[in-house]
Amino acid sequence: MVLWTKAKEGEMPRKGHTEEQIMHALRQAEAGKKVSDICREFGVSQQAFYSWKRRFAGLGLTELRELRQLRDENRKLKTLVADLRLDKHILQEVLSKEA
Repeated sequence: MVLWTKAKEGEMPRKGHTEEQIMHALRQAEAGKKVSDICREFGVSQQAFYSWKRRFAGLGLTELRELRQLRDENRKLKTLVADLRLDKHILQEVLSKEA
């Protein structure tokens, strides 16, 4: 079961949990709380929890936030490159027709 989080105005809602929620869940497990109880509390499967653990083990909250920011920036840059490639392709088509 995946919970939806509220989106900022003008953005699509995103699935998942915040960095703070993920780190809180991982810290609870490190403190000795049962994984099944943590999963029930956060509304995720054990598979999702262990996926978090595999991906975020050893990261602090600041590193996790930085990782998310870098992923967002990378996504934006990839979109920009794709747009520029499309513009280049269109210009090449126009110039080849004029020649």
